[in-house]
Amino acid sequence: MTDGVLIGFSDQPQLLRLDRANRHGVVAGATGTGKTVTLQVLAQGLSDAGVPVFGADVKGDLSGIAAPGQPNEKMLARAESMKLALNPQAAPVVFWDLFGEAGHPVRTTVSEMGPLLLARMLELNDVQEGVLTVVFRAADEEGLLLLDLKDLQAALNYASENAKALSARYGNISGATVATIQRKLLMLEDQGGANLFGEPALQLSDLMRTDASGRGYVNILSGERLISNPRLYATFLLWLLSELFEELPEVGDPEKPRLAFFFDEAHLLFRDAPSALLEKVEQVVRLIRSKGVGVYFVTQNPADIPDAVLGQLGNRIQHALRAYTPVEQKGLKAASQSFRTNPAFDTAETIQALGVGEALVSVLDEKGAPTVVQKTLIRPPASRLGPLAPAERAQVMAQSPVRGLYDQAKDRESAYEILQRKTVETAATPEPKAEKARPAPREKPSELETMGKAFATSMLRTIGNQIGREIMRGVLGGVRRRR
Repeated sequence: MTDGVLIGFSDQPQLLRLDRANRHGVVAGATGTGKTVTLQVLAQGLSDAGVPVFGADVKGDLSGIAAPGQPNEKMLARAESMKLALNPQAAPVVFWDLFGEAGHPVRTTVSEMGPLLLARMLELNDVQEGVLTVVFRAADEEGLLLLDLKDLQAALNYASENAKALSARYGNISGATVATIQRKLLMLEDQGGANLFGEPALQLSDLMRTDASGRGYVNILSGERLISNPRLYATFLLWLLSELFEELPEVGDPEKPRLAFFFDEAHLLFRDAPSALLEKVEQVVRLIRSKGVGVYFVTQNPADIPDAVLGQLGNRIQHALRAYTPVEQKGLKAASQSFRTNPAFDTAETIQALGVGEALVSVLDEKGAPTVVQKTLIRPPASRLGPLAPAERAQVMAQSPVRGLYDQAKDRESAYEILQRKTVETAATPEPKAEKARPAPREKPSELETMGKAFATSMLRTIGNQIGREIMRGVLGGVRRRR
């Protein structure tokens, strides 16, 4: 069992092969069927094999992986039936939290997030996303760093004030569109989204640590509060996947993954997602395995995951599903048809009859082909089932390898400060007053010019008087004749 992670037992041990763990997977099942326990078993098994793990803890239960297990009679009986020695042991854990309350703060910069993912987070339409992209481009060309939300607000103000010049270069930018984006940023701020953006930004290398004994750290993102803003939750995890894809070098199919990524409540990633974003997710999932990263989606029903992504998930663990409505029946059919058939049982019927802690399992073999689906008892975890107490969590954080690296926010000069300074400098500089043009000095006329001018004036006056009299006579004469 040294070449894989023990998932459980059917008529034989069911192992997730380490050299196929980067081929991704899915853990599915209705609420209360044992998905979280399975996730805990996989995470600790990978950690024991030296693979760092990242996962979101939506309900708080996964935090128990940081403490040794306290097996009850039921767990001991299950372990005995599997002829498995159950040795209580904690995994090395680092806690993270976007709000900095239940873990180390985790941040990225606005520039690293980029306009596409930010538009998804803000629920912008195509026109608004286009304007946001222009703002990013203009800020880049002007050397304005976009680190946090106040930088982005300042850049939007800059775009609004210079809309005419920017529109000539990039297309129409309306003040109304900019104002809409600004309002949505304020809403994101009210929901706590401002905590995500800033410095020091998360270094991916800090998610890929091993302890002194060679075990991979299990990085747990606190999601209890985060899940109330599903857009923020899904966008952050998608950004993290994208960063891993961009930064990690190609390694092909390694002997074991460099990182295993568990995406709980995976349906939130795909709900109402625009086609451009779905294409990006599909691309990342398809190609990131060659970077040595395995992605595991945890969700209630495989039907929550688009077919193009589901087809990339080679390792599958399916807990019980209920099928009372037409939609649920469709999901059950899709789940059963995704397995390689076992002639010993009907897959669809078995899925509905599974008990808590049971699952249908199909993993990739040494050739990369899916094994025949097996009804499997999931093994008990070596760590604790259930959440840590606050004091226990604080003790784990005090021993964290990243303690002090991210706990204090930094605010260096960026777009907000630069644009504020320019505004102050412009207001303090008085506008130059336009000087009145002075008349050119007249040269003193000569005596001859003076005499000529006087003669001309006299002649013009005489001629004018004569013409005036002629006109008056004509007019008056006409009047007299009419009389």
